[in-house]
Amino acid sequence: MHYPKARQKLMSLAVASACAAAAGQALAQEASVKAAEPEVQSVVVTGLRQSLLSSMNLKRNSDGIVDGIVAEDIGKFPDTNLAESLQRISGVSIDRSIGEGSKITVRGVGPDFNLVLLNGRQMPTSNLGDLNGRAFDFANLASEAISQLQVYKTSRAETPTGGIGATVNVMTARPFDRPGMHSSVGVKGVYDSTNGNLPGDVKASRSTTPELSGLYSNTFDNNKFGVALTGSYQERNLGYNNAAVSNGWKGPFRGDENNWGTIPQPGTDGAKLINDRPGPTDLYSVPQNLNYNFNGVKRQRTNAQLTLQYKPTDKLVTTLDYTYSENKIQTKRNDLSAWFNFGPSASTWTKGPVSSPILYQEIIATRAGSTVGTSDIAMGAADFATKTQNKSLGFNAVWKPTNELRFELDTHHSTAESKADSPFGSSNTLGTASFSRANTTADFSRDFPVLTIAGADFTAAPQQVTGSVFTNGYMKGEVDQTQLKGAWKVLEASELKFGATASEVKNRSAFSNQQRDTWSGATKPSDYPASVFHPASVAQYFDHVDGSGNSNLFNQFYTFNFAQVRQLASDASGKPALYLPKTTFDNDARTAEKSKSAFIQFNTDWDTKLPIRTSIGLRYETTDVLSTALVPAAVGISWVSQNELPITFGDPTFTTLTGKYHNLLPSFDSDIEITKDQKVRLSLGETIGRPRYDQIQGGTTLNSLTRADGGTGSQGNPSLKPVKSKNLDLSYEWYYGKQNFFSLGYFRKNLENYAGQSQFDATPFNLHTPVGGKYWNEALASGCAGADTTCIRDFIFRNHDGAPGVTRGPDTGTDKDIHTTGVIVGQPSDPIANFKINSYSNQKAASLNGLEVNLQHMFGNSGFGVSTNYTYVHSGLKYDNAKLGEQFALVGLSNSSNVVGIYEDKNFTARLAYNWRGEFLSSTFDGSGPNPQYVEAYGQVDVSIGYNFNEKLSFQFEGINVGNSIQRTHSRTRQQLESVTQQGPRYMIGARYKF
Repeated sequence: MHYPKARQKLMSLAVASACAAAAGQALAQEASVKAAEPEVQSVVVTGLRQSLLSSMNLKRNSDGIVDGIVAEDIGKFPDTNLAESLQRISGVSIDRSIGEGSKITVRGVGPDFNLVLLNGRQMPTSNLGDLNGRAFDFANLASEAISQLQVYKTSRAETPTGGIGATVNVMTARPFDRPGMHSSVGVKGVYDSTNGNLPGDVKASRSTTPELSGLYSNTFDNNKFGVALTGSYQERNLGYNNAAVSNGWKGPFRGDENNWGTIPQPGTDGAKLINDRPGPTDLYSVPQNLNYNFNGVKRQRTNAQLTLQYKPTDKLVTTLDYTYSENKIQTKRNDLSAWFNFGPSASTWTKGPVSSPILYQEIIATRAGSTVGTSDIAMGAADFATKTQNKSLGFNAVWKPTNELRFELDTHHSTAESKADSPFGSSNTLGTASFSRANTTADFSRDFPVLTIAGADFTAAPQQVTGSVFTNGYMKGEVDQTQLKGAWKVLEASELKFGATASEVKNRSAFSNQQRDTWSGATKPSDYPASVFHPASVAQYFDHVDGSGNSNLFNQFYTFNFAQVRQLASDASGKPALYLPKTTFDNDARTAEKSKSAFIQFNTDWDTKLPIRTSIGLRYETTDVLSTALVPAAVGISWVSQNELPITFGDPTFTTLTGKYHNLLPSFDSDIEITKDQKVRLSLGETIGRPRYDQIQGGTTLNSLTRADGGTGSQGNPSLKPVKSKNLDLSYEWYYGKQNFFSLGYFRKNLENYAGQSQFDATPFNLHTPVGGKYWNEALASGCAGADTTCIRDFIFRNHDGAPGVTRGPDTGTDKDIHTTGVIVGQPSDPIANFKINSYSNQKAASLNGLEVNLQHMFGNSGFGVSTNYTYVHSGLKYDNAKLGEQFALVGLSNSSNVVGIYEDKNFTARLAYNWRGEFLSSTFDGSGPNPQYVEAYGQVDVSIGYNFNEKLSFQFEGINVGNSIQRTHSRTRQQLESVTQQGPRYMIGARYKF
């Protein structure tokens, strides 16, 4: 917060410098704790134009580069979803889930490296969609209780660590912020058009759902006591339809390779069926499958907050608050897919250097004397539910013993927990199939991938249940944090801020799979009455995707009720436990990070010809990491064939690893008032973002199959350092009217310590291997070559059958070439097996830079206005689509823009918003391995209209995605489709009454 500028004498400047230096020396001698919510001016607003003015003043009066959004009125936020509000801010882009914003990317820095605070407190994360990430899911918070969003884009010593892209502070309303009684109640009806575009087995019974919200805030006894209670309940029934190469692309391969899974090579059978063959140096891939899935989703979200404030004296204010949120999601899915087996094929290709199939056809045999195929037309269903609960209990006390001195204590315990909310687990799939598929073609020439299947005959080959997967996932995050901070107003226009923090952040992620890989048929078609399968068509559910009207589309499949068919399969198998999730976890990873930090920051105003404000600070932080994981315990190695030595596993066991790191983070902010309406800013500083939880997981997991030369496994590295960013920010701001401003900003981030894959040799569990043991060496001495494992095994079985660890099986082969079979188990006298363990190490660096342009202009008293921004982000570290193997590249890097037109008068408020995000790399791995995934450019139009019937009663109409935008992702080329998703618009109409 700014104090009025005052003239500073040379002596006072010298004293101020001495205070800062002394405090800095004290910090260097004391490794204490971390702190701090920055203070930012809070403004109460009552209209959209006033909200924009308050947001502009938030930016104008802050130290460093800060953007924000302020509620139009208490209990009324501009958007129905906080992430969708954040995307209106320059440099902020969002990831969408079920048609709503969920995670944010800021200035090209992905969701894991943006920190979210609630009233200045670090919040835990929990998301079953990403068991090991740190990204906060904004879908868990309703907007009704939020008064302000603050986005800190530059580093300051007083700001908690963890946000390289930005630190986002979500502020809730408190009674002392607005004394007196304020209350309101709101009701909405939500119509989601996407629910109507679904098959009957997954569609909800109604597309219109309710939303209720209420707020009460009051102060008593001359504003000594205050209470605020907010609550909301929201239901939404929706759907989305998705076409995808869901298991990724097999490859890539070079055009001159002759590997399994590639197209027929020149001179081989079928080579003439390849058109525009990839060249010898071209990179190419083939699809592993093509899937159409239809998803019905029900969501119920409950939010509540109780805040109690007490001010026994004018010098002391205490606050006790409790925040609760629950997000319950139920998902039903039906799908149709065809899996390719990489046999004889015909195909047509794009030009290199990265070639992609425009048409890919696999040639499949038919039954003798028939056109009916022999392969499977796979169909499946899912029915699962999850529940996420967030709870936060906090206490805050602010004491001002004098006008110049201020102390604050803040402590809280917060949890976020996600788990299954269904007897069928947190995720599941029940596969069925009709074994009647002949030649199968995938056409990737348009936005929609067209699947063509010959030979299908559901009468000759009725559906039957094949494989199944039942997953039980669990994740819990906890934060215990205590912050103590102070501010001392020294001299005439300076302030010394200081503080310390102690925190413990815990994460637990666990899961188990109950999987039956009986995809060729687990039961018989006769186990399932024909009536349980319901005919449906494909094209109607993708009517807004270019290419879905292709007459070659295989436009028939069957849906079914998951619970009904699951029960039939369970009864037919006689093993009901195989069709339910496990009640215990196979994998259970637990991480605790204990951090202590301290900061000091000196702010001062300089009464020079051009007024200058500076802020210089230093933050020290140290973190101890304890990471424990439940992993399968390996107890032995058995040699079962020429080069297969599977591991025998016993009961799972916990293993523990530790790590430690510390950081000293300087920061400097300065702004110069060129005129009373123009300002330039310079910010320098360092920030950190902590590694993902899977990168610091403590357990060593061994792959089940070893070879003669050893085995492989994986392990996290708790000693990983956080990613560090050295930041430079420059900006120019022109506030040329009461509600008008223009700004132009440049930013650069030099990032280091990104985690990359590494490998080391180890001997976990001290497993003994027969390779190189006593029997092995005898075989070599008898004349067997070292690489001739067949000769070695024959020798051992023929000479040591029945000896410890040796069990001979039946012989195989002809009279002239007989080989033995059996199992040879490693013995205590045998060598210890060596394993190559894949892990992580700090080895990657990157830099990015960009520009942000903002314009907000109100056209006089006409009521019309516009708010627009554009962000350009660039990095030289991009994914090379023509390169083989694992690559490191920055994910989430994209340009973005917003255009928002507004109109407001005494009775009406209207807003038309367009948000656009350019293409970006979302991942460097797809379902099959090291292949990129790009999210194509996406734009969405939203509209809202409000009408004030009187001072107390108002009505609202909102439309989300009214243009029915389509989301599409691809791999190395646009023809290498990863997925295309059709959703649709949703509309809300509501009323709000203020008492």
